[in-house]
Amino acid sequence: MQRSFSSFPAGWPGAGLLLLRVAVGFTAVMQSWLWLAEREQRTLLLWSIGLLALISGVALLIGYFTPVAGVLAGLGSLGFALSWFAAPGPHLFDQKLAAIFVAIMSAALVFLGPGAFSLDSRLFGRREVFIPPAARAPKA
Repeated sequence: MQRSFSSFPAGWPGAGLLLLRVAVGFTAVMQSWLWLAEREQRTLLLWSIGLLALISGVALLIGYFTPVAGVLAGLGSLGFALSWFAAPGPHLFDQKLAAIFVAIMSAALVFLGPGAFSLDSRLFGRREVFIPPAARAPKA
């Protein structure tokens, strides 16, 4: 993961990435809840799309494997915008423009990375290595 990103920005840029991750992740979790709560159409496709959206949304919220989760969330919202997936009833993307905005924000997350306030930075971030001074023999 560290090879994918040269740094995990902190401060205001990190807060901006956190805000972007929360917006896309929360949208994916809410959309998955609407898919999984649908009682009329309980198909395997609907369940798999709902679980995939739930997993990618939660991963974005905590910042775990952000590039993969961003691609999954972006493809899901593009699927709605281009009508690949049938809407199971009430859904967040009443207009295609909203779905396209979520896909664009997901692409931005994939390209920018997770930021310092994420699980990815804790697991894969840069480490500082301390080398203790060499023990020297006392002078006689």
